[in-house]
Amino acid sequence: MVRAQGVWCGGEVTSNEVAARMAEAEATERDIDAAREGYRPVARRGALLFFAISELAGVDPMYQYSLGWFRALFVRGMEETPKADSVDARGAALNEAFTFSLFENVCRSLFERHKLMFSFMLAVKVMQQQGRIDAKDWRFLLAGPTAAPARTPGAGAAEAPPPPPANPGAGWLTNKSWGEVLALDALPAFSGFAQHVAECEEHYHALFDSAQAHEHPLAEPFASRLSSYQRLLALRCLRPDKVLAGARLFVGEVLGRRFVEPPPFDLATCFRESGPATPLVFVLSPGADPMADLLALAEEMKFSKKFEKVSLGQGQGPKAERLLAAGMERGLWVCLQNCHLAVSWLPTLERIVEGIQPDKVHKDFRLWLTSAPSPAFPASILQEGVKMSLEPPAGLKANLLRQYNRFSEQYLAGSSRPLEWRRLLFGMCLFHAVVQDRRKFGPLGWNIRYDFTDGDLSVSLAQMREFLEEAKDQVPYKVLRFLFTEINYGGRVTDAQDRRLINALVLEEGYAFSPGGTYATPGCETVKEFVEHISSYPLAPSPDIFGLHDNADITCEQAESYGMLGSLLALQPRASGGGGGESQEDAIARIANGILETLPASFDLDAVAAAYPTSHAESMNTVLLQECIRYNALLEVVRGSLQQALKALRGLVVMSPDLEAVAYSLYDNQVPEAWAAKAYPSLKPLAAWVADLLERLRFIGGWVAQGRPAVYWISGFFFPQAFLTGMLQNFARRHGHPIDAVAFEHLVMDFGPPGGQWEAPEDGCYVRGLFLEGARWDAEAHALAESRPKELYTQMPVLWLRPRHTRGATAAAANATAAAPAPAAAARGYECPLYKTVQRAGTVSTTGHSTNFVMSVDLDGGGRPAGHWVARGVALFAALPF
Repeated sequence: MVRAQGVWCGGEVTSNEVAARMAEAEATERDIDAAREGYRPVARRGALLFFAISELAGVDPMYQYSLGWFRALFVRGMEETPKADSVDARGAALNEAFTFSLFENVCRSLFERHKLMFSFMLAVKVMQQQGRIDAKDWRFLLAGPTAAPARTPGAGAAEAPPPPPANPGAGWLTNKSWGEVLALDALPAFSGFAQHVAECEEHYHALFDSAQAHEHPLAEPFASRLSSYQRLLALRCLRPDKVLAGARLFVGEVLGRRFVEPPPFDLATCFRESGPATPLVFVLSPGADPMADLLALAEEMKFSKKFEKVSLGQGQGPKAERLLAAGMERGLWVCLQNCHLAVSWLPTLERIVEGIQPDKVHKDFRLWLTSAPSPAFPASILQEGVKMSLEPPAGLKANLLRQYNRFSEQYLAGSSRPLEWRRLLFGMCLFHAVVQDRRKFGPLGWNIRYDFTDGDLSVSLAQMREFLEEAKDQVPYKVLRFLFTEINYGGRVTDAQDRRLINALVLEEGYAFSPGGTYATPGCETVKEFVEHISSYPLAPSPDIFGLHDNADITCEQAESYGMLGSLLALQPRASGGGGGESQEDAIARIANGILETLPASFDLDAVAAAYPTSHAESMNTVLLQECIRYNALLEVVRGSLQQALKALRGLVVMSPDLEAVAYSLYDNQVPEAWAAKAYPSLKPLAAWVADLLERLRFIGGWVAQGRPAVYWISGFFFPQAFLTGMLQNFARRHGHPIDAVAFEHLVMDFGPPGGQWEAPEDGCYVRGLFLEGARWDAEAHALAESRPKELYTQMPVLWLRPRHTRGATAAAANATAAAPAPAAAARGYECPLYKTVQRAGTVSTTGHSTNFVMSVDLDGGGRPAGHWVARGVALFAALPF
């Protein structure tokens, strides 16, 4: 009995101990759960950051990052972040430190143009995670207005839809900007904004004119109602060129100023993060060469004698394999250059790198790779390697400094004619910098983006020095001009207008490089003096050194802003809702139905052929019928794809890849590729493209219903070259001239006919719808004139294309008014190219015509030489990108 009682007592004690330990374990578990919950914000931030960098592969195929690399960076960040007294403080410190560490590491692998985009994307994602960004606002910022146009009558009707509310700032605010303001007004946060702009027109005029428009406050009550992010939407409408500057302010406010100032490139730091199994990858852009920096690092690390390199290409694969085997055995640095040129060998390289075992290869072995962006580059190497983007110094000043830092004193003094040599050397280096940096202005700078290299400059300098020595009495400018513009640099230039431009940029003795005198030839004698002089140049040069108007900076900044927004739009997930209760599918259906409702019926080709029969005396009948056939084919594709997409959304047919592409394009306010393939060249977003299509159909429909118009809308033609040829044929047949002996002379109708009533001319035709970039037309002076500030495009008056018999005749009044031809000097005239779109560059189609260039129009240069307007990039366009 006593023994049983003892056992019972012992069991009770054990039971109590177990219960106490279980209670303690539960309490510990609650404490662990509480601590873990405290770190949940860190986990959410980590997931957000990883998926953010994963999306970058959609921008460039070289932007690849693995989860293993991300995890290792995160662990290192935890170890390096100082400890804190509380979990909340520790979590906040980890978030801040790791976010910047990731930004710093990713930025070194990004090209300069993508760094601000990445920091802006991080800031937006942080705010989206906090629920501070509305999906509709975000979509408007990226895609712009996406509303379907108002319902329009049938193809045969000429009346247009009701006009929108009047533009309150017609003297300074473009119709495009006002249209975007009206669309912005539909967002909940901006309700009443259009009326607000109209009432505060003077305030917003000042914002528009401000050089720091991104810092200019909005008028109340919107100044206090909107966040810094929402101000970007207003900026997109009023001053899109300042969206990037506004994005920098926004990033600095959300994440801190250091996120808009990427750290400088440090090759030694990148090397310390590598290992025998971790390759180092240089991602190159045209004109960049990492070998000088790499050889300098090898010298510093005492590896200059253990550094081997091979340039990949045809037949170099086996040599590279032997070099890699030797490097892993002996601890060499092996550099494989231009990997993008050995696409077929890259799988072998991937297999070799994946097979490297750090404990079985020499600890000093390093693999260096250089490659231009290529989708064929192995993703596993990019994800696990240390990536570094490399670009040549951006900007004219940096370009000049780079060239002169390569020269020695012996090189500057190595001529029997030192004064002429130093002057020519500076001029040639400046020309090289100008033709390279002019590319940043896009089509306004060069129709085609040419990859001018330092090799072009080196060859030109060698030739210039040799010819200077041989020509004892004078400088052979004509010979040097031919060498530079037709062979060394000109050999790369394929576009006819660009060939004219490069000749306009190379001028001879006595030329001032810029009107302000900033870039005059210095009287320096040593490299040090040249470097000091160049260092005094402004960091952001005025466009006049490139021959461009000050407005070119706005064009450049607008292109950069739209480029960043377009890249972000392409990265958006495809399954997100439209916000405010409207799903993505609902938004697509709404847009598709809106477009279908506006589309008119196809043209009745039989009726058109009967009303306008084929006639030897009237080529315009054939032109009209061909235009109707082309527009019918386009309408069939648009209508059919929209109807099928709507059925697919309802589950009635399979959502094929083609239909999916159409649906996503509608949602992103982009023209579907299936439509663009059947359509005329256009750079307009979807909403503007549809409105433009309806206007074109009204023009053709009005012609069918009412007969030939007195003034043709040349922008409304699918194939304007056929229209121009038909007009010449009519003249040639009427007057009995050979077709190859007639051509147009171009007369600008400055003020139109008395009374404003146009009547078709006896010969030729009047055309409207042209826009001028790089200059404006001064009707009073009847000549080209400099653009007004912030006026990027101006409308050209009606042109009279008057055919003339040219054989044996001289070009006389090619740009006079119809009433009184003005005898302008031929040397002062300007052959202005006319393009369909502002992209300018085109390809030769199967008809033998360019897909973009239409013709040259002779315009009066206003007393300035033609080269001035050539350098300005002056051109006419049949359609604008909005």
